[in-house]
Amino acid sequence: MTSPKTPRPSLALASALALVVQAAAAQAQTAPPFDLEALVTAARSEAPINVYDSTGKIVDMAEAFSAKYGMQVTGIKVSANAQLEMIVREAQSGNVQGDVALITDTPAGVAQLLPEGFVESWIPPDMVDVVPAQFHNPLAITTNANVFAYNTEVYDSCPVTNIWQLTDPEWHRKVTFVDPLTKGTYPDWFNQMQSHADAQVAAAYEAHYGKPLETEEASATAAWVKALAANAPLLTDGDDAASAAIGAPGQAAPFFGLLSSAKFRDNSDQGYKLGLCDTLTPWVGWNYTKLALIASGTKSPNLARLFVHYTLTEEGIMPQMVDGKIPTNRTISMPADEPSGLMAVADRIFIYNAATALDDWEARQDWQDFWRIHYTR
Repeated sequence: MTSPKTPRPSLALASALALVVQAAAAQAQTAPPFDLEALVTAARSEAPINVYDSTGKIVDMAEAFSAKYGMQVTGIKVSANAQLEMIVREAQSGNVQGDVALITDTPAGVAQLLPEGFVESWIPPDMVDVVPAQFHNPLAITTNANVFAYNTEVYDSCPVTNIWQLTDPEWHRKVTFVDPLTKGTYPDWFNQMQSHADAQVAAAYEAHYGKPLETEEASATAAWVKALAANAPLLTDGDDAASAAIGAPGQAAPFFGLLSSAKFRDNSDQGYKLGLCDTLTPWVGWNYTKLALIASGTKSPNLARLFVHYTLTEEGIMPQMVDGKIPTNRTISMPADEPSGLMAVADRIFIYNAATALDDWEARQDWQDFWRIHYTR
């Protein structure tokens, strides 16, 4: 199989997304001035709601919201993949159980949920000026980072300085991360690199090997992904296993790898020795966005909107900020004790560009197939 080519969004998907964006813009232009108290009053007359999210912190957020407003919101931890399936089935059956979905699969949201009318994206008018425009349509409430990490008990500093080192014999069977065949954000990351930063991947090759990259693959990114897969990384079913392989104490030869910045809490919770690799070229990690989507069939639209508004406040999103989730509301500062130290290297994180989310969706299977045929156990 040849390496994935940079895809182009289908006309149907592009047109559907354009209609969603146009509708949102028209609504914003004709809507009356926003009145938060009026929204609170309207929400009080509606039934309780459920909120899906892929982190257990949604339970704490929902409980805090319920205590603040005296309205019942239940937070339910559901993986991004399961959310996608549940939202579609609930909408098709007319039996909405999840009124709000906080979902990290932006390409799926853009390609499958919004164009079909299963969900709606709404940004509170009083948040328009504090959330950058790139996060408006659809609304993203946080950016979530995956970062490269090492074991500080074994290494005084990060042992890797270039992503191409991870393809060398020295790191054969010594790198770990979540299986790209089970977590869509990984093939999305591959596609984002190819689409927006392939020259940087090529430059990193030349910096490491002292010569320009020559490859039969379609891009430098594809060449790197192929070489990484062939170097037999340990693939896990989640970040917990990757965190243990990298950071568990008492190891003579721990793994190096990628994991969610949220897992750095394992240092205090479990005595792990995770250190954020701050020396890696061209990036020390990459991020993806978490969308806030409201089920079109919810019976409590005002309560759902009030909860979305709450997630854009410091009080509302704080439980996720302590895990390294960066709010899109730029007036909110990250807590100083965030365990990963992410903000010190924020300018060296590869930033997800949602403008090409449709490309990512259409290329996801190609990248997964590409990974599958080149992966060596």
